[in-house]
Amino acid sequence: MDRLTNTIRPYAWGSTTAIPALLGVEPSGEPQAEMWMGAHPGAPSRLDRGAGETTLPAVVAADPERELGAAAVAKFGPRLPFLLKLLAAGAPLSLQVHPDLAQARAGFADEEARGVPVDAGHRNYKDPNHKPELICALTPFSGLCGFRRPLEAAALLDGLGVDSLKPYVDLLHAHPEEAALREMLTAVLGGDRAEMARTVHEAGDAAVRLGGPYEPYASLVHEYPGDPGVIAAMLLNHVELQPGEAMFLGAGVPHAYLDGLGVELLANSDNVLRAGLTPKHVDVPELLKVVRFEPGDPAVLRPEGDAEEVYETPTDEFRLSRFVLAPGGEPRVLPSGAPQILLCTAGSPRAGELTLAPGESVFVPAGERPELSGAGTVFRATVVV
Repeated sequence: MDRLTNTIRPYAWGSTTAIPALLGVEPSGEPQAEMWMGAHPGAPSRLDRGAGETTLPAVVAADPERELGAAAVAKFGPRLPFLLKLLAAGAPLSLQVHPDLAQARAGFADEEARGVPVDAGHRNYKDPNHKPELICALTPFSGLCGFRRPLEAAALLDGLGVDSLKPYVDLLHAHPEEAALREMLTAVLGGDRAEMARTVHEAGDAAVRLGGPYEPYASLVHEYPGDPGVIAAMLLNHVELQPGEAMFLGAGVPHAYLDGLGVELLANSDNVLRAGLTPKHVDVPELLKVVRFEPGDPAVLRPEGDAEEVYETPTDEFRLSRFVLAPGGEPRVLPSGAPQILLCTAGSPRAGELTLAPGESVFVPAGERPELSGAGTVFRATVVV
């Protein structure tokens, strides 16, 4: 197996302290938002097998079946299909959705045919892949996920006492649930920006004054004054995860992370359609094609199993599990046959002959059977084949 050297992405919303605290280093003063572990071309992990440092994508490309296993190559192609991250939100991320596989392929092909540069700010589809994702909390973690029931959203908006929100409240009462949510989001994102900015300002003042269930939205107004995404965010469920709890986000589910440190595992894609809470490009017509207007309570996932605690999801590109190793416990021999990345988040466990500190990770090729020993917490990312 190979110890990985990973890149930390300095996105503006990142915490300045959470990742340094996990790594046991002094903060730089700059935001540190995500540490990427995998073979994504945007920030590939690096390793050294004795011939000098190279990248994980280069290692995989040189011998896909050795690194990934024949079954994974047959199912997903000659590439590592997942990306593992440490994610540290110090401010709200953009309100966003991800396309399903058919939408991603069609959108990518269309923009390629029209000659839209892949790095253009107005490009929606960076690759032809979908992006289901799972976030597992390492600290208390706050986010928005999926639509509230329209009547619940109407009550929340009505409680602000803002006259310009009354038409939206009526809209949420007047239609079947999915139609109501679609018309409401369309109206908020497609309305007059100056009028909406005034509404957001009034709503923000009310949210600050009222507190309680409005506290998450008061912080959004502070970060994104005048952004219609603030009102759109009030259509979503507010979720608070405790350490060890997780949340799965499938295609078309609107979401935004607000605060906290977590382990994120996702399909190896960079396709994001934004609805607000961002200065970046918002393509409302394309967004509305992708959003699934299905209200309901978000499912909080807890790991299942004894020695290996598994977070069950409906996707095959990735599988996340956790090992909590007690001092003096028996070593855990992991299965072979698929690629794995192991991430330490606590203690000083050993993966084979390598001792890991918090924030350190290793890549395990498909043919190896790694053994975990010592004391600490290790997350295992792999695929379902």
